[in-house]
Amino acid sequence: MSFDGIVTRAVTEELQQLVSGRIVKIHQPYKTELVITVRAMGRNRHIYLSANPTFARFHITEEKYENPKEPPMFCMLLRKHLEGSILENIEQKGLERIVTFSFKGRNELGDVSYKKLVIELMGRHSNILFVNTEDNMIIDSIKHIPPSLSTYRTILPGQQYKEPPHQDKLNPLEISEDELRSKLNFYQGKMDKQLIDTFSGLSPQIIREILAKARFSNQETLPPAFTEVLEPVKNNEYVPHMIMDDNSEAFSVIELSHKNGERKYFESVHKMLDRYFYGKAERDRVKQQANDLEKFLRNEYNKNNKKIKKLNKTLSDADKAQKYQRYGELLTAHMHLVKEGDKEVEVTDYYDPDQKQVNIPLDPYKTPSDNAQQFFKKYHKLKNSVAVVEEQIEKAKEEMAYLDQLIQQVETASPKDIEGIREELAEEGYIKKRISKKQKKKNDKPTLEHYVSSEGIDIYVGKNNKQNEYLTNRLARQNDTWLHTKDIPGSHVVIRSLEFGEETLKEAANLAAFFSKGRQSGQVPVDYTLIRHVKKPSGAKPGYVTYDNQTTLYVTPDEDLVLKLKNRKAVQNN
Repeated sequence: MSFDGIVTRAVTEELQQLVSGRIVKIHQPYKTELVITVRAMGRNRHIYLSANPTFARFHITEEKYENPKEPPMFCMLLRKHLEGSILENIEQKGLERIVTFSFKGRNELGDVSYKKLVIELMGRHSNILFVNTEDNMIIDSIKHIPPSLSTYRTILPGQQYKEPPHQDKLNPLEISEDELRSKLNFYQGKMDKQLIDTFSGLSPQIIREILAKARFSNQETLPPAFTEVLEPVKNNEYVPHMIMDDNSEAFSVIELSHKNGERKYFESVHKMLDRYFYGKAERDRVKQQANDLEKFLRNEYNKNNKKIKKLNKTLSDADKAQKYQRYGELLTAHMHLVKEGDKEVEVTDYYDPDQKQVNIPLDPYKTPSDNAQQFFKKYHKLKNSVAVVEEQIEKAKEEMAYLDQLIQQVETASPKDIEGIREELAEEGYIKKRISKKQKKKNDKPTLEHYVSSEGIDIYVGKNNKQNEYLTNRLARQNDTWLHTKDIPGSHVVIRSLEFGEETLKEAANLAAFFSKGRQSGQVPVDYTLIRHVKKPSGAKPGYVTYDNQTTLYVTPDEDLVLKLKNRKAVQNN
């Protein structure tokens, strides 16, 4: 289900609990996203607002986001005007995906001031606008739209705020069954298109549910089905849940009887949205940020793969060395049979138990003796090349294993992990170093992923090789437990405790499996041993270690469990 007008209504209703709360902090973790902390009913809650072109949304969140060291200008502007203000109202326009947050605060002179944030959820046209309530003037917006991009409205500071173009659709919650019959042409067909074109806020999935309830789209069956599906929405009675099958995940705030799949129910709409969007928007950001990096790594991987194929062919040719040696020796023994200009000679093969006749190809422009020497030269060249080729194959395989590990790290990385992978590739000579105005300190510690087990034990995860090396070789103590997927590229995981139960071990193993190349597989093998048994060979690539005294257990990666362990850490921090 998309973030349609019905989901917007459900979120707006859930956010009413924060009305009259005070704005205590505002962050802008990414270019098109805000996190506003509201103090209401004795606790801090975080409202997440996103104008991401793919994942535009707003809801309460329990996720933690990395904030830039220097906040963007839009964030600082909001802090100046809104921190300390009271959130007076949150209102949705009809069933449209336009929501207004109204604030009451004081300006620099101490006078009462009214401002509003307008959230427009419109796919790639999504935006967050900061508007002065009194004169409806745009103070600023998260995206600027100059006249050259839109002839309908300009979104720039100092311009009057103008709503998006009206589609003149009806609010489905304000229409009776008789009015519905008059608005639709039951003889025209294409009832799904008619419903979408007539009513606002209805996604294709809601339309399919209405049509499934009606079974036959006529004047008798469709209006009652329409009412039945939308009645819970009208009464703000929501059932937030996700529907999962082998190929996809969907979310809904009302029951969808027509859709098959496993259902997971949530106690609130925001918990459902946090779970559904967990990782999705982040992966989208990583994809944009590291698209060139992933392409480079895959190209290098394929180059080494092709190199190994060529080297294996050379190795296969080296198997002919013994044949050339035999030709040389047989030709030397039968020199008297060869005349200059012969293209081949038939001789008795003394190495064959049956002493069969064998034809030896000759270069007619060389003497019999030179032909024999030519065979011996080929023999020695191929024989000597075997050791070199085998060494090159081994190096190429090590290179592929290293690149495969980096590809896996990019696939599971968060935006903050990507820079570490770029730095490593530059240090290893794969890419040029980026010139940065701000030089990182040599002793800067990598930021690790931190989780807390159900037993309250700290678990740390390295998401790139710099983090892995720091975690395994510097942070972890000798008697801490180290985990890694067996023979599968993945993260280093460390349990920071001498004593823990079976549950903590399984949860740490789940993290190791989830942050590995086997995250989509079942029964992933995970090795665990004490840090003292983990060693980095001299001269090895970053992140590469050897280990012994390990035990293997098998787990199936569980994203819900990963989120639960992450949230437990967040709750503990609060």
